[in-house]
Amino acid sequence: MSTQQNMALVRRFFQARAEADLDAMDQMMAPGFIGHPLFEEPDREGYKRQVAGYVAAFSNVSILIEDQMAAGEKVTSRITGRATHDRKELLGAAPTGREVSYMAILIHRIAGGKIAEEWGVGTAPSELMGERLEQEVSERARVERELEVARSIQQASLPEEVPELEDWRIDPFYQPAREVGGDFYDFHLLPEGKLGLVVGDATGKGVPAALVMSTTLGMLQSTARALGSPSPGEVLEQVNETLLARVPTNMFVTCFYAILDPNSGSLRYANAGHDPPHVRRSDDKAEELRARGMPLGLMPGMGYEEEVTSLREGESVLFYSDGLVEAHDPKGEMFGFPRLRALVAKHGEESSLAEFLMEQLYSFVGEGWEQEDDITLITLRRSAARG
Repeated sequence: MSTQQNMALVRRFFQARAEADLDAMDQMMAPGFIGHPLFEEPDREGYKRQVAGYVAAFSNVSILIEDQMAAGEKVTSRITGRATHDRKELLGAAPTGREVSYMAILIHRIAGGKIAEEWGVGTAPSELMGERLEQEVSERARVERELEVARSIQQASLPEEVPELEDWRIDPFYQPAREVGGDFYDFHLLPEGKLGLVVGDATGKGVPAALVMSTTLGMLQSTARALGSPSPGEVLEQVNETLLARVPTNMFVTCFYAILDPNSGSLRYANAGHDPPHVRRSDDKAEELRARGMPLGLMPGMGYEEEVTSLREGESVLFYSDGLVEAHDPKGEMFGFPRLRALVAKHGEESSLAEFLMEQLYSFVGEGWEQEDDITLITLRRSAARG
């Protein structure tokens, strides 16, 4: 074939490529065609898959040959192209509906009247990578905005003040993870000088978890007030029924609810699937406050077992969320319940229990630890008898 015939063959090949006419391309490609595509095998089938992928992602595809020359069996072409990325994702870039322009230089080797090999370099991949980078930056900004909204919801929902009770001390500690979870706590001033204490966790992360936790806190507060001097089990039963119709089916809430009588030291409690608090007794032993009950928002008609304990002078209770016990060290080991229980028993009265536990946690996880979940620690302590 003459050089003019070779150049005409390449022009027809470009036209078939722009139209995604794979049959026409197939007829122009030699049986042993070798291409050099970016992301497919270099044989003819891999080449056609790449072309089909590009055309499937774009509409209004056009190719203009700006310059072309031939020497011997090779044809060199400088082309420009335009296409609208509006159909499918390609190379990780989602369709934007915008027109993409590119240029390329391609060399084709002709053998026996067929295209036997293609080399090329162009700007189309970098254009797509630019789209992808822009989308990733935009997505990160969107995620950060959502995280900020979630943090705002959570912070606005948590109590601003801690109740002050004679001969009692309440110390809340809350440290959110970067990707905000659904941890919450609250205090309810009840008739007869009693105090309701709540700690819980809504499943999930971000805005959905923050909205569910905020909704749950409002329901707990209004239910406790409506019942006057309620039992913890009654509060959880009513909130469970109300919450069922207001949370997504794939979400639920764990919650521990306790009512303290400051005068007697009695602590009556019920648990909706939350991690059991730990009591540090005066003999330096720790025990769990256990009561049976399903998480809120899972099933209707749930009952919640009530238990009662008594706190003597110098004794304390730690309410907490799973962000502490489920933290992992570099080897993948969990902080765990046995370690927490031993540390609660070991802790003395000279320092804050929350500070002590966080020091132990940082020592356990080591440097470079990325907090996986919110950490909430609420310490309720009865003052030691005055000597």
